[in-house]
Amino acid sequence: MEQIKLTRTGAVVTVTLNRPAVHNAFNPQMIGELHTAFNHLASDPQVRAVVLTGAGPSFCAGADLHWMQETLHYTEADNIADAERMAGMYECINTLPKPLIGKINGAAVGGGAGLVACCDIAVACTDARFGFAEVNLGILPAVIARFVVPKIGVGHARALFVSGRRFSAEKARDIGLVHDVVPSKDFDKVIKQVVDDVLTSGPQAVDQAKQLVQAIATLPADEVASYTVKALAQARTSAEGQEGVRAFLEKRKPAWLES
Repeated sequence: MEQIKLTRTGAVVTVTLNRPAVHNAFNPQMIGELHTAFNHLASDPQVRAVVLTGAGPSFCAGADLHWMQETLHYTEADNIADAERMAGMYECINTLPKPLIGKINGAAVGGGAGLVACCDIAVACTDARFGFAEVNLGILPAVIARFVVPKIGVGHARALFVSGRRFSAEKARDIGLVHDVVPSKDFDKVIKQVVDDVLTSGPQAVDQAKQLVQAIATLPADEVASYTVKALAQARTSAEGQEGVRAFLEKRKPAWLES
């Protein structure tokens, strides 16, 4: 990995976008590295939580200028292949079967804001700024829309997508793109607390809970009830569910906290 950095502390891996000189802007190499890294993290049973952040003063400024210049010469087929690679990366991050905590340390624009939308819990510092500025360039936030719109809702997406305007961390919290806004001096402490909280959860239950939310959002209404009933029955009869309930009744820690 050259453009991202992975740091492991126990069961927690921090993924850092590592192109600070260009505000961690995307290019094809970074997209490929992120896709590879999150594929590995998804299948590693020793990883219980992932933190996503950026090196330097920005989280992610969207597309790299050199990459944008190259796309001027792309054919439609080239653009479709390029967009499919990007979509694959976002899908891999969005469906990570572990808690994904966004540590939004600065500007998150365009594709960077799309990454924020893929986080289960996003915490922004007070001076972070956000925006979907693609229309200012005559293009669209198309690939990230399928992750952003469910997060912030159609009304906010319409207003922000057509204006391309920048907005504050407080606005991002108000519309649901991030969940907390904290001063820089408290940033690390708050992130640690969030990580500690998610580590108390059963690993399989976390994966199933993420799938449950997705199912509720996408299944036809007449299929939701049967899905939720089956999901609860499977969770209760699973080894992890049985262990969790027994541990609670016996007033002890469950096995996943003892390991």
